[in-house]
Amino acid sequence: METYKLSYMHNPGTKPLCALTIGQTVSNAVKKWKNKEALVSIYQNQRFTFGEICDKADKLAAGLTQLGLKPSDMLGIWGPNSSEWFISRLAAARGGFIVVQIDPAYQAPQLEYSINQVEIKILISTEFYKSNNCYDILCNTVPELNTCPDNAVELKCTKVPSLKRIIMMCDKQYKGTHQFNDIINSASPESIEKINEQQNLIQPDDGCAIQFSSGTTGKPKGVLLSHHNLVNNVINLADRMNIQRESKILITTQFCHTAATVFGILTGVVTGAAIVIPYPVFDSVKMLQGIIAERCTHMYAIPFIYTEMIEKLKEQNFKSITSLECALYGGAPCFQQLAMDIKETLNVKHLVPAYGMTEVCGVFYGKLSDTLEQSTATLGCITEHVEVKVVDKAGCIVPIGTPGELWVRGYNVMLKYLGDEEKTRQFIRHGRWANTGDVIILQEDGYAKFVGRSKDIIIRIVDNIFPTEIEEFFTLHPDVLEAEAFGVPDSKVGEEICIYLRLREGVKLSEDDIREYCKDKLPEYKIPRYIRFVKDFERTLIGKVKKAKLLEKLLKELETK
Repeated sequence: METYKLSYMHNPGTKPLCALTIGQTVSNAVKKWKNKEALVSIYQNQRFTFGEICDKADKLAAGLTQLGLKPSDMLGIWGPNSSEWFISRLAAARGGFIVVQIDPAYQAPQLEYSINQVEIKILISTEFYKSNNCYDILCNTVPELNTCPDNAVELKCTKVPSLKRIIMMCDKQYKGTHQFNDIINSASPESIEKINEQQNLIQPDDGCAIQFSSGTTGKPKGVLLSHHNLVNNVINLADRMNIQRESKILITTQFCHTAATVFGILTGVVTGAAIVIPYPVFDSVKMLQGIIAERCTHMYAIPFIYTEMIEKLKEQNFKSITSLECALYGGAPCFQQLAMDIKETLNVKHLVPAYGMTEVCGVFYGKLSDTLEQSTATLGCITEHVEVKVVDKAGCIVPIGTPGELWVRGYNVMLKYLGDEEKTRQFIRHGRWANTGDVIILQEDGYAKFVGRSKDIIIRIVDNIFPTEIEEFFTLHPDVLEAEAFGVPDSKVGEEICIYLRLREGVKLSEDDIREYCKDKLPEYKIPRYIRFVKDFERTLIGKVKKAKLLEKLLKELETK
């Protein structure tokens, strides 16, 4: 690895990048592991081999082709984790379609926006998601469903004109829609043969997936990723985590997010590992039962999920967990106390950080040989075939060990924001450097420390205060489970600090208790002016806390005083 005194690094890797499509990795998986178990969906009581998965994926791709879907057309998947989601994702790759991964929590306005933003042609939908009746939401989005004279029809939608067909992932017949298994069973031998023949026509640089980025600062943007992005990311991740054909990977987050697609579906296909879906949504008891029943070796989760699992494990009489080799985490900092709890309570050998974002896939991953300090205080080490640099506000590279904004270049950078050239230009700068908006410190050994989002830095008078520093301090309190810090506009000092705390079950603390805890431990300017307590946080689909909602709530409270 080349290193410089300035914060620039390139990890050339020891293996070359590969030029494979996801569809070709499926073909390879069948050749190597046709009769090996590929997928276990515990709640659906289903098990599939690689041969069975490929067979269903090819039949679904062929059936979709018979309905008029062509290579590069948009195929939406809207639903929680299931075998149907898994099969649909691989069917899209085999058919050369671009899969649009839609958040199952979306209501009618968000669903309508997603369909129109990328012009989805066929939508594969779940029947229910938690308390949502998804067909009712579909009827709001496509009012024509209410007056369809028959089932399995081509739609003419005024609100979402690109949408031609809806396929339901269930056996119940809904007016105006197709049934998932009917599409699979409708595939003709000729159509299936065409799917096999076209694998070499689909190119690694072709777009294959769209995930909508966070819409907290505006409308969600459709991030277009290629086969080349995803396949090579999987290979590098699997090498770091020592994932092999004997491994079993537990899925805790939704497939609609790139992390779950990469660490789950695609890692299984590339390595031969089995993927385990314990439940359609996160449930700490179901996750723990899944690890024990299937003897899972690897899992990925955000720190909140690990916290919930640990608390549940302490409350209930579970068997000891003895199979976990590697627990990967990302999405938020994992402070040292939680890390020690994870290793001790889940009896996991290796706790490994992962850093990435939808637009740049994986950038930093930890190593199995890392120390506890490296596993908790850093984002990991720069991944293979990726360049990074850390820059100041003028875009100039800062010295090693100096905070600055992370820019990334390599195979992992997205193709574009679909339909938004201006936003693409803002994100991918001159020389194809992607500016992440994250502030990090790059070390000489290639490891990086996360400082915060540049937009989240709290500026109080002349001091720059990073929320993660404040949060870590409060999580050291024995009665605090989670802490979320952010800045609150203030006419005198610019911004004041607010901290929201989630306490352990049965614990009561006052604001005075917290201020007393801060005494002689924090400089006065870092002690939060506003201290609030919550039973739980409002979260995104993958469990991240919605800080913008906390700020909104506090501002409303302050307005009434």
